[in-house]
Amino acid sequence: MDKPPTLKNLSPLIPAGKDVEKAIAFYNKLGFTTTHTEGKPLKMAIVERDGIQIFLVQNDDRHLAEGTSFRIRVDGVEQLYEEFLAQGENIIHPNGKLETKPWGCKEFGVLDLAGVCITFYDVV
Repeated sequence: MDKPPTLKNLSPLIPAGKDVEKAIAFYNKLGFTTTHTEGKPLKMAIVERDGIQIFLVQNDDRHLAEGTSFRIRVDGVEQLYEEFLAQGENIIHPNGKLETKPWGCKEFGVLDLAGVCITFYDVV
């Protein structure tokens, strides 16, 4: 009997703005490491942290970026929040402070340089 397929990971392609190098620098502040780049000037990059892989694609359509969001589940969301706060660079969105939501998640939000919203969360 064949084993049913299993979904393992999601690797989003997100708009990185006009300057992919600046986007890479921002994601490096979030603890991501650059594992691949393409183009001169850069047109695309892959950044990774733990099991998360994000494709940063050059695209300076601000409306597209601001309409893009994704969620990353984290073991130790409180510690990650403190890690980002310790950098003192206002990485946390002013309206995205760590809190428990009515839908049963403890979460906080970050806006990248292009305007993409990333929510880091864990289930409580």
